[in-house]
Amino acid sequence: MKILRWWSIAFLIAFLRICGVESVVAPTSGCYVIDSGSFLLDFTDWIGHVFEYLGKDTDLAVRFCKDVEQRSQTGYVDFGQFDTSSYFASSSGTVEKFVQEYHGGDLLHCEDSFDKMGRAAQVNIKCGTCSNTETCTDKYGCICNVSYDSTMCRVFVDLAISCTQNGSRVFEGFTVGFHPRSYEVIYNGMTQLGFDRAHREFSFATEHAHVPLYLTAVSSLSGLVGKPHFKVYPENGLEVELAGSGAVGHPPTTLSPTILDVSWRCEKALDAPYEVFISIPIKGYEPVEFSLTKSCEYKQELESDSTRGWATFGIISCVLVVASMAFCCGGFIYKTRVEHQYGLYALPGMTLLSACLEAVSGPDTGYTRSDNLGNTFINQTVWDRIPVPVDGAQRSGDRRYGSI
Repeated sequence: MKILRWWSIAFLIAFLRICGVESVVAPTSGCYVIDSGSFLLDFTDWIGHVFEYLGKDTDLAVRFCKDVEQRSQTGYVDFGQFDTSSYFASSSGTVEKFVQEYHGGDLLHCEDSFDKMGRAAQVNIKCGTCSNTETCTDKYGCICNVSYDSTMCRVFVDLAISCTQNGSRVFEGFTVGFHPRSYEVIYNGMTQLGFDRAHREFSFATEHAHVPLYLTAVSSLSGLVGKPHFKVYPENGLEVELAGSGAVGHPPTTLSPTILDVSWRCEKALDAPYEVFISIPIKGYEPVEFSLTKSCEYKQELESDSTRGWATFGIISCVLVVASMAFCCGGFIYKTRVEHQYGLYALPGMTLLSACLEAVSGPDTGYTRSDNLGNTFINQTVWDRIPVPVDGAQRSGDRRYGSI
C-alpha cells in the first residue's frame, strides 16, 4: 500500500510537469556543452561512438567522450582519455565550435611533453559538414582532418557533427546551495541529481523545520532573477512558507548571496515524503526549478504553542521577582522608621527566621546574651585559679634570660 501511494504521487508530479515548462536538469554524464547562446547540448547518447579517419599508414579513431587512439599494423597508440568530470568548452565565431581535450596517453617517446602527462589530443568540433567535397556517410558526423605536432605527442582532430537541435537555454553562473559557497541544488543554472524530482533518500527529517538556501548569480545578470514560487504535492498536509531576501526577488550576486528560507511544518503524517516544487523565473531563460522533499512521520505543533509555556513562565517569574523586591524594600523602610530596628533585624522575615533557627537548634546551643553573661560565671562551681606572677619575679627572670 505504501509503495502504491508513493508511485501515485510520483506519477502525478511527472504528469503536472509535462504539462508545464520543463526546467534545465544537469545531464547524467560529463559529455555535454553549453554553446555561445547558452543553450545546452547533451551528447550523453553519443558516448563511445567511433569516428574513424583512414590515413596512408595509420588510422585514427575517436571514441566520442572516451578516448583517442592511433591504429596501425604495429598496434594501438593511446592519445588520451576524456575527462568525464567536466564538459567540453565552446568557442565563439560565425560557426559554432567546441573543443574537447584528451589527456593521459602513452608515455613512450613523450616523457618530456609540455605537461609531463604523455600523449594528448585536441578535438575541434564544429556543427555542420566538412569543407571538403567528400560526403559523410555517418549520420553523427565525420573527421575532416588530422594533424600532429613536431614531436608526434599531440594530435589535432577536426570533427564535424550534426547538432542542429538546441536544448534548453541555461542561466549560466546561477547556483543554489545550503551554504553561501556551495551548489548542491543548482550548479551553473542546472538542477543537480537528487533535487530534480522527489527522492526518498534526499528527504529531510520531520524535525527539520527550516532549510536555508543561498542563491548566487553573476552580477551583470542578477537583475534577471525573479521572485520564486512553489507548489506542494500532495497539496494538503504540509504547511510551507518562503522568507528571506531571496523570497522577495532581491538580486543575488556572488559576493552577497540572497537567502531563501524554507519553513515547513507537518500537519498530517504520510507514508511517502511530501515534495515542495520551487520555481525561480529567469527573464529570457528557462526557469530554474528544483524539488525539496520532507518526510512527515508525525504531526508537528506550531512553534508558538511550544514556546508559549516558557513565555508565560518567564513573565510570572519576572512579576514575582519585582514583587519580592518591592516587599523587601517596603518592609525594611517600615522597620527602620516605625519599629526602630536596624541591621539584619530590619529585614522582613528575619524575626521569623531567627525563631525557626532557635527552635531547631534548641535552647542550650545558642549564643549567650549579654545580660546573662554574669550569671554564667556566678553559677560556675569550679574555678581555675591561675597564679599571677609577681612583677619583681618576672623582671628578675627577664634579666636572667639571655644574660652573660
